[in-house]
Amino acid sequence: SGWQSGMQSKEERKDMSDLLAYIERQINWSSKTFGDSARAEGICKHIESELEEIRDNPGDLMEWADVIILGIDGVWRSGHSAQEIWTALQRKQAINAGRTYPRGNDDEPSFHKK
Repeated sequence: SGWQSGMQSKEERKDMSDLLAYIERQINWSSKTFGDSARAEGICKHIESELEEIRDNPGDLMEWADVIILGIDGVWRSGHSAQEIWTALQRKQAINAGRTYPRGNDDEPSFHKK
């Protein structure tokens, strides 16, 4: 896959382009709906609430989507553009793909080996 090599196929580039457009739409909607303030503490509290809902029902796709949307909301409000978010997602996935992760207890985090 392109994540490890840094080279994405035409389909992967289209998917990422769609993601960039989504992030731009989300930022515009959120700005109009909630204003442009940082809201970091409120967003963190909201994410914590959504995580509790996920713990109660891990298969609830909409709750997972809420966490992703809130993460995007938090990062643009901290001063990053849609392009920067999109680029960071690509870079971070490539970094993660190059790391080694141990298999362990499914109820504990899997931190990469240092």
